[in-house]
This record gives sequence, C-alpha cells and structure tokens, in this order.
Amino acid sequence: MLAKMKFHYLIGNRQQRGVIILAIIILIVQLLIVFGDQWFYSKPNERENKEWLVHQRKLDSLNKIEGQLAYLKPFNPNFITDYKGSRLGMTTAEIDRLFAFRKENKYVNSAKEFQQVTKISDSLLAVISPYFKFPDWVNNKKGYNPFKPFDKNYIPKSERTYSPKVIIKQDFNLATGDDLVKIYGIGDATATRILEFKEKLGAFVSMDQLDDIWGLSPEVKEELNKHFDIQTIKDIKKININNLSVKELSKFHYFNPGFAKQIVVHRTMHGNLKNEDLTKINGCPIDKLKIIELYLAF
Repeated sequence: MLAKMKFHYLIGNRQQRGVIILAIIILIVQLLIVFGDQWFYSKPNERENKEWLVHQRKLDSLNKIEGQLAYLKPFNPNFITDYKGSRLGMTTAEIDRLFAFRKENKYVNSAKEFQQVTKISDSLLAVISPYFKFPDWVNNKKGYNPFKPFDKNYIPKSERTYSPKVIIKQDFNLATGDDLVKIYGIGDATATRILEFKEKLGAFVSMDQLDDIWGLSPEVKEELNKHFDIQTIKDIKKININNLSVKELSKFHYFNPGFAKQIVVHRTMHGNLKNEDLTKINGCPIDKLKIIELYLAF
C-alpha cells in the first residue's frame, strides 16, 4: 500500500497526462488494426461494384437491342423515327440531334457521320451500323451525277400533247376467240358466248346486237365497238316466216313462243305475210324490227 502511494507521488501531473495520451493512442492504433482493413478497402470495392454494375447494364442493354434487331431489315438511318430510334437503343437527345441535322436538309452518308451527328456510343454504333443502308451513289460517287444535262428539246409534261392512238377495226363477223379475249373484260367463257350467238344467226348484221348477248357490261361493249365493226354480212341463216311452224319460229332468237303463235294465226287468217305485216301482229318487237327483217325471207 505504501509502495503504491510512493509511485503516485513520484509521477507528476505532466507524466500522468502523457500516460493517458499514450493509452489513447494505443487504443486508436488497436482499433485501426481491427477495423482499418474493412474501412480502407470497402470504398474501392463499392466503387468497383458500381462500375461493374454500370458496365453490366450496358452489356444487358446491348444484348437486348441485338435481340430486337434479329428481324430488322437494312434501313437508311437518315429516316429514323422516334419509335425506331428508341427501339435501336438511342436516347431522346441522340434522336433529337439527328432530327435537328435533318431539318437543315442535310444527310449522313456513313456510320461515322451518323455517330458524329448523334454522338451515340461506339458500342451501340457497332451493334446497329451493320444494318445501315445508304443509296448506291453514296458508295459510288464517281459515277453519280445528281444533275442531268439540260435538254434543249425538253417539253414540260403539262405542255405535252398526245395524238390519239389509231385503232384499225376488224370485221366482227370474222373475229375468232383469240381476237375477242384480247379485249379487256372478255375471258374464254364470254368469247364462247359471243361466238355461239353468232353461230345461231349465221352472222351479225349490226353492232347493236351486242345488247342481245347476255353478260356483256357497258365497258366491254364500248371496247368491242372500238375494235370491231360489221364489214361483211354473209352466211346469214334466213328463216321463211311463211312456211315454218310455231315450234320452228320459236327457235329464232328474236321470236318468243307467243309471238310465233300470233304469226301463224295471222298467216292462217290473212295469207302470207309481207314486211309491213309484222307491225300488225300483237307482240311485235318494234325496237328490233330493222335487225329482224334482215334474217327473214318472205
């Protein structure tokens, strides 16, 4: 007890403060030894992790873009839209730079110029540039001449005059199926129907008979009249109206059974018919009479 008291009185206040400071320093050093490694090395690791995450996000983004480009066809980058630009991985600012450039009526003619204008990253350019397609003259400027030499004989389209094409008409009675199908709107079936109609009568006597053929549109009739007319009338199958029975008269295209019967009745009561007698019979097709008379024999 006395030894301790002697030691206390031997050490002054200054020495006591020194001992306390030394103890504090020793404590701090020990704490640094225990926790220093974790404190010093955690910050760099965090920075590395953040940089790695940013890099990984860029890689993921590029992989996603490459997946979207799997079915992409070559395109001219001068005409990228907002939607397409975003699909390609471009930012709004990059797309706006391209739009501003195009508003000046300028065009990028290479992948390098595209990057200079839009300021996209090298990695994104490497992914999308293989799909860039520029006009042929961009890659072959030597043979390109955007300005044609002025033609002294040039006439503006609005001032040009065109002479109508001369159509040489054919004889409708000599037309074959091959001739008819050349007319727009006529197929094999329609051509056959026209030829069968002519076969029943022997020949056409007027182009007005087109109205009597079933299934011909006004446009087809107009085209037929442009390319054909009646030039010869031969081989007409004339019918003797004073000798045929009701059944035989009914086979004639322009006579229905009722009118054929009236002909026979009139013939029985008044004798043989003449041209002018047809108008006296009930049911006479007056509008077709000029055509009908050409097929009759009295």
